[in-house]
Amino acid sequence: MDLYLWLKALHVIAVIAWMAGMLYLPRLYVYHCKAKPGSEMSETFKVMERRLLRAIINPAMICAWALGLTMAWLNDLWGEGWFHGKLALLLGMQLIHAGYARWRRHFAADANQHSEKFYRFMNEVPTLLMIGIVILVIVKPL
Repeated sequence: MDLYLWLKALHVIAVIAWMAGMLYLPRLYVYHCKAKPGSEMSETFKVMERRLLRAIINPAMICAWALGLTMAWLNDLWGEGWFHGKLALLLGMQLIHAGYARWRRHFAADANQHSEKFYRFMNEVPTLLMIGIVILVIVKPL
């Protein structure tokens, strides 16, 4: 039981770090849209976005998945309906994460193709997924 509580605590910490980054990165994209390509401001945003993704978001995501799957294995959650729903929403979160990484590469190459409005909308998607995930984990309605 002690090990499980440590895994859960570390999982929650990793999820918080992952979500903080997932909510901040698209805000950087919103502001990056306003910067002229090649400008000092644009280059600063490129550094900030790369560091946020590589130093915080990616490691936190890896830890969250590893710890979560370990807890699922220890508690044999594979047959639980709420767990299937959580996994589905997590796969959606993973797709958004991949999109954020792709858009960072576009900004790095001065090839952004989206508007501020697009990134403002994409900033809300992780929040909606997170709400669903938290409800499934805490309430277990399925």
